[in-house]
Amino acid sequence: MRAKLPTALVNLADRVSTTVQTTLAAHRADLRTRTHGIAAFDPPRMPHEVIPVVTADGARLRVHAYGPVDAPVIVFAHGWTCSLEYWNAQINAFAGEYRVVAYDQRGHGESTNGYARPSTNLLADDLCDVLDAVLLPGQRAVLAGHSMGGMTLIAWAGRYPERVAEQADAVILTNTGAHSLVEVSTMVPGLNIPLRILGGRSMPTPDWLGRLILGTPVVFPPIKPVRWIFARQVMTLDTSREKLDYALSVVRGCPMMTRSRYGFLLTQLHLGDDAKNFSVPTTVLAGDRDDMTPAIHAERLAALLQDAGTLAGFKVLPTGHLGNVERFDLFNAEVAEVLASVREPVRALA
Repeated sequence: MRAKLPTALVNLADRVSTTVQTTLAAHRADLRTRTHGIAAFDPPRMPHEVIPVVTADGARLRVHAYGPVDAPVIVFAHGWTCSLEYWNAQINAFAGEYRVVAYDQRGHGESTNGYARPSTNLLADDLCDVLDAVLLPGQRAVLAGHSMGGMTLIAWAGRYPERVAEQADAVILTNTGAHSLVEVSTMVPGLNIPLRILGGRSMPTPDWLGRLILGTPVVFPPIKPVRWIFARQVMTLDTSREKLDYALSVVRGCPMMTRSRYGFLLTQLHLGDDAKNFSVPTTVLAGDRDDMTPAIHAERLAALLQDAGTLAGFKVLPTGHLGNVERFDLFNAEVAEVLASVREPVRALA
């Protein structure tokens, strides 16, 4: 028979849990109300519609839609430890002329976990549920995914290839990869900085260390070393204070165990050549100083899409891992180009 934990220990655990949940809720509330010094990152000015989505395993996904219901649709899927607020600069830029949809991946933001074990198949299924909920009959969307969001799109194309042409007009993959994330990353400052100072190439992260970094449930206290590490490893050291504060606010709203569970999932990512199932024009974007998913991942995806005949464009932007935050102007220009290319044939037929 299992021994009971001491009452004092149980009470302490309850207090810690309550404090953590209160802190996470405060971070998320702050994102919904606070300005960040750059208007693009402010909470969306346009009212949103809440789209109810409940998955087969009971997860409740937070899905927001901005703009007219009959407007062309763009769906944004965020990455690891983020939330739909990560896309504020894109929502503010495109909502109105377009129907902009963003959602919290399960376990992230205000979406619940459900009872199924995290997997890329599960994330693909969630995307199916979101698309089925937000698209009108016969309607297609431009799909954009950052990091784990891009992996979600790739997993979706591999698992449901028939849905690509049915529900997508075009795809944008940014700062993402399909496999070997730990083997082909440069996440450890001590290994990289001396080599960069000397003009050499960054060293790959050892497999065991990459798994430890991605899978450990950690917090991000508001202290200078944490800010420096986040800027150095996730963004860049020349990132402005406003952009760094905004990105940290998004990441701090992610529960520690979600960070750990999905971090482990990323270390085991094996999507192979699933991206070849993108049968619609697909744009690939990378960051020249992205240590989480170095540009070689994007190069591999671009080569695969080139062979499949669906590569619409490939660019390396002057950013770290959070390209659509660090250079939201350049990223938004790429999105606008994709949206225009989708609408042009429609205008020609009108």
